Amino acid sequence: MSEAHTESAPRASGSASGGAGVGGPNGTPEAELSSTKAETPTPTDSPRGKAVSRPGDRIFKSLATTSAIFISILIAAIGIFLVWRAVPALSRNQVNFLTSREWVTQNINAMAFGVLDLFQVTVLVSLFALVLAMPVALGIAIFLTEYSPNWLKRPLAYVIDLLAAVPSIVYGLWGLLVFAPAIRPLAMWLNETLGWFPLFATGSGSITGGGTIFTAGIVLAVMILPVITAVTREVFVQTPTSQIEAALALGATRWEVVRTTIIPFGKSGYISGSMLGLGRALGETMALYLILRTTSQPFGWSLFDGGATIASKIALGYAEFNNNIQAGAYIAAGLVLFVLTFVVNAAARAVIAGKKD
Repeated sequence: MSEAHTESAPRASGSASGGAGVGGPNGTPEAELSSTKAETPTPTDSPRGKAVSRPGDRIFKSLATTSAIFISILIAAIGIFLVWRAVPALSRNQVNFLTSREWVTQNINAMAFGVLDLFQVTVLVSLFALVLAMPVALGIAIFLTEYSPNWLKRPLAYVIDLLAAVPSIVYGLWGLLVFAPAIRPLAMWLNETLGWFPLFATGSGSITGGGTIFTAGIVLAVMILPVITAVTREVFVQTPTSQIEAALALGATRWEVVRTTIIPFGKSGYISGSMLGLGRALGETMALYLILRTTSQPFGWSLFDGGATIASKIALGYAEFNNNIQAGAYIAAGLVLFVLTFVVNAAARAVIAGKKD
């Protein structure tokens, strides 16, 4: 017994003299195991301790950065081109371009053109279309996501999306030949009943003929409706199921779930889709070119006024584009539309950022 004790003592003392206790198989010291683990690099770490970038990530990052830079340069180039081509005509303009209602460009030595009426008509018809389209698009999106039976969701969504594929010239012909005569009784009733209000007062357009902002705005609302509906519907679908189930578990009705959960979650997307529709309304050309009737009378902010938007005015003046100076007047109007679109997008982003905060 004394010999066995004597033999085990040196092994214990030898192990202690090695600097650590037995920490691994076959008596591997624990210090050696820890040092081996520390020296082994992980697949995601570089020698400097940073994450290793995979080739696919580097390629995607380069493509994304290049695309962003290319789009920025392209937009800047468009703006520079518009300014460059508009300056010669603006230098010959004998009236204030931003405040004048005239548009006389036939004689390049006595040009007098202003964008005030065009700007006002563009803003009014676009806002009128947006006011009509936004609540309808919201209702359709809510119905498709929460109330529609499964057998109706897909066909109805296809029908709504199909409206975006209809050419604008078809909308214009439909609005002029079919919709304007059908809406005439309503337009006359509004003018007779609410004519005391400036928005429904008798304007420069013909109510019986239908070539007014009232008719054009309703047709334009139909055109931008699928854009707003599609974006809003896709955002509403992304509402977390846990939030909806939590609201239902607290006893909320389906409408209360929509009002307190789905709409707040998708509000930013709804605003984004609305601004996207407004952008299309601002630049719409052919439908308004066919429906609106031009007039020499000043614009009075009535829905029953005639006139022309910036885009439709440019289309009306295509015959003058063979002269660079005359074309420059229309390019100057296009520059105003270009800036207006930027302002609308900036305002939309500011609203969305405020909602997120």
